[in-house]
Amino acid sequence: MGYVFENEERQKMRKRPLGRSGIEIAPLAFGANVFGWTVDAPSAFLLLDTFVDHGFDLVDTADVYSKWAPGNSGGESETVIGKWLRQGGGRREKVVIATKVGMEMPGGRKGLAKKYILQAAEDSLRRLQTDRIDLYQSHNEDPDTPIEETLEAYAQLIRDGKVRAIGASNYGAESLRQALAASDRERLPRYETLQPMYNLYSRAEFEEKLAPLCIEKGLGVIPYYGLASGFLTGKYRSEADLAQSPRGQSVKKCLNERGMKILAALDEVAKAKKAKPSQVALAWLMARPAVTAPIASAPTVAQLRELMAAAELELDPGSMGRLDRASD
Repeated sequence: MGYVFENEERQKMRKRPLGRSGIEIAPLAFGANVFGWTVDAPSAFLLLDTFVDHGFDLVDTADVYSKWAPGNSGGESETVIGKWLRQGGGRREKVVIATKVGMEMPGGRKGLAKKYILQAAEDSLRRLQTDRIDLYQSHNEDPDTPIEETLEAYAQLIRDGKVRAIGASNYGAESLRQALAASDRERLPRYETLQPMYNLYSRAEFEEKLAPLCIEKGLGVIPYYGLASGFLTGKYRSEADLAQSPRGQSVKKCLNERGMKILAALDEVAKAKKAKPSQVALAWLMARPAVTAPIASAPTVAQLRELMAAAELELDPGSMGRLDRASD
């Protein structure tokens, strides 16, 4: 790769607005779901330092990360980030911390009721060792709690200076529209962002209903699984490849005719651009009209550098069309 990041690159990084929150971010976010799972604390510190040193800023986590790993109970990712922030050196001012609430924690604690959100926010702030969460997201819908109650909790946190902006993750279009309407009607804070699953392989659900709504309402979009659990890196091309990583089994569903067409298009564009398939897949997302910054994870600095270079890769209309047709 011929992309070199220097300090001046950090100054030139084109920031994008995160909805109407007043927060601006670089066009790639780091997914911290790997912290406390496949990445230990010392490695995480190095990854985060590398990420911010190259002008990137949004770090996305959740209270529930990484509960699924053996021996974990949730909160591990936030704890690692908190220890990194505690090192000082202006780290807190260099990052936009996004976390989430709502998924089930030990003891059956879950949902978006006001009392629970207020307590969960305090727990996250303690683990993160900070006085504020830049973007606090509802991790999923809670049909048992009126949206007005959820928004009132966020309003209190914003008034108290503990949260700067709020967002939604895994919301359907109708639920998101109702939440935005409730914010207008009740004069409560509104979701400024949506975090959906969206990538070259998984397109339909977001593009058909959510993308038009986000554009209409001016929401920032920070999609997760930007590389489809690693499938779009090109390293999984047969069932024999699935054993390469703990995430291998989650890409098994992509090993079909359509998936192979997408990889072929990525290979073609990557060769023409002297880039890697992962970089092309992320650059495609960054170029989508509704997307603010895709979220991607990397377990090593070398892989992170590869992903960061995607922000410098501009795809021409021909390349975008080739990828669109292959993944349609």
